[in-house]
Amino acid sequence: ETIVSMALVGAMIGAAAGGWINDAYGRKRATLSADVVFALGSFVMAGAPDPYVLIFGRFLVGLGVGVASVTAPMYIAEAAPSEIRGGLVSTNVLMITGGQFLSYLVNLGFTELQLSRKQLQGRVPGTWRWMLGVAAVPAIIQFFLMLLLPESPRWLYMKKSKSEAIVVLSKIYDPLRLEVELDQLSSALEEERQRKNAISYLDVFRIKEIRLAFFAGAGLQMTRDMHAFQQFTGINTVMYYSPTIVQMAGFQSNQLALLLSLIVALMNAAGTVVGIHLIDHSGRRKLALSSLFGVILSLILLSVAFFLASSGFANVGWIAVLGLALYIAFFAPGMGPVPWTVNSEIYPESYRGTCSGMSATVNWISNLIVAQSFLSVADAVGTDWTFMILAGIAVAAFVFVYVFVPETKGLTFDEVERIWKERAWGSNHGSESLLEKGAES
Repeated sequence: ETIVSMALVGAMIGAAAGGWINDAYGRKRATLSADVVFALGSFVMAGAPDPYVLIFGRFLVGLGVGVASVTAPMYIAEAAPSEIRGGLVSTNVLMITGGQFLSYLVNLGFTELQLSRKQLQGRVPGTWRWMLGVAAVPAIIQFFLMLLLPESPRWLYMKKSKSEAIVVLSKIYDPLRLEVELDQLSSALEEERQRKNAISYLDVFRIKEIRLAFFAGAGLQMTRDMHAFQQFTGINTVMYYSPTIVQMAGFQSNQLALLLSLIVALMNAAGTVVGIHLIDHSGRRKLALSSLFGVILSLILLSVAFFLASSGFANVGWIAVLGLALYIAFFAPGMGPVPWTVNSEIYPESYRGTCSGMSATVNWISNLIVAQSFLSVADAVGTDWTFMILAGIAVAAFVFVYVFVPETKGLTFDEVERIWKERAWGSNHGSESLLEKGAES
């Protein structure tokens, strides 16, 4: 639990600092710094002489992950046309779930290598070092590819150089659409200049419309990254401990547990592909609600499977595996990408870095609680009741999304900002039609 959770402690700190880094130095530099720290942490883990150095390496990796978790969705959203923004941000989630699948595949390969060398030599070398060290490869590749990409055009316009921003935007939009985008950016810049004070963390709670947006975004993260509900409904329990859960269900072979977990990870990636298609067609809110409904049912099924197993029923392990599969099938298309997408688009320009960092921090704190407590809670109250508790939290998440999260499908950043102003101060801000538009979507 400690080794797993230390990466989440690092991610929590990285996410908290990531908002400030993004606002001060830009999305591109934030990504490059995250790649460097992540690669360094992977090398430290691979060469760790004792568990304490391994834990430190996990912490460094977590720092990189935390900064990247804030930066990647924000960078993509700010460069994407509003009509395909959801699908493009969701592609980031696909890369995460695809990476999880590849990590299980790599680890299964190293497990096979470990067994074959044990049979030949009678001893097992530290193949786990390769499992951890190889994680540096994608970070190094991303570092060099990121050098070829431009800075976020919205950050350039608001923070650095209008001319550089126009050059980037002209590669994305046709001349007519470019004029519209520049007018919106000009209005956003003028509004920021009219604010008397510099942006502070207290402003997030002091200004009503910003507070409402942050409450919805952080709640979603709690519902996964929405962020904290996302974590409390159990996704990281499934992904971190799926081999352990499979063994709890009665499949004792390490290889079989990893193989079944590989299938779970593959379904996670495949479900994200479905989510990419649906998020800009069905909308964020509808997708999240339907996803949570399925999550509730699958968690109840998992609880029932472990209850039957503890009551002495034989051959119920496959029911638990089915529950895991259904959980991923429902979670991945909806609560996988929706929280990241919503958090990348619901905050005003001047607060986007700060609020995204704070929301991601909420996500990683929730993530840490889940990872640090799951095995202990399961040992204390039983696996059946553990999943029933998660089902109850998922019900609360469903209610939260239904009440507090508006539909943002197809809306520009300025239109989303006006929705929060109407919710805070009434329809005198002229955004009533936007709420109707979101509801119709």
